[in-house]
Amino acid sequence: MRTVIVFNHPYPESYCNAILESITKGLQKSGQEIDLIHLDQNNFNPRMTSEDLKAFVEHKAVDPLVLDYHARLKKAEHLVFIFPIWWDIMPAATKGFVDRVLSPGLAYDHHPRGYGLIPLLKNLKTITVITTMNKPKIMYSLLIGNLISKVMIKSIFKSMGYKNVR
Repeated sequence: MRTVIVFNHPYPESYCNAILESITKGLQKSGQEIDLIHLDQNNFNPRMTSEDLKAFVEHKAVDPLVLDYHARLKKAEHLVFIFPIWWDIMPAATKGFVDRVLSPGLAYDHHPRGYGLIPLLKNLKTITVITTMNKPKIMYSLLIGNLISKVMIKSIFKSMGYKNVR
């Protein structure tokens, strides 16, 4: 199985990095192929430019790094996101990855009847989102609501038609 990990944390000593190491070791022990997309080490620019937006509307990409990510995602059977929760939501690089990489023509397409979305990453069997935060879970859940679940799981991947997302 080929697992693509999208990782976003700039600090090498972070808990997210410890999670990444643990997951990588476990996947390697089970003989799985791992493809790490390290947004910070790649200097991924989360900002969508006017050229990016034009390409998004045309269901293509122009940025060479985004094109590279597209090719890697097409081969993924499992997709894992690892990032911290900052100010109750994902960091800018993770949001930029969603905006610029998980685009129409690659991750999904519009249903021909005009409503709903169709998943296009045909090899993708599962999607996992792993986050860390320093706010107590009860405060996050009661005061804010689980924004990551609402955004990453429900709004993005389930809306695109992907079923096995956790």
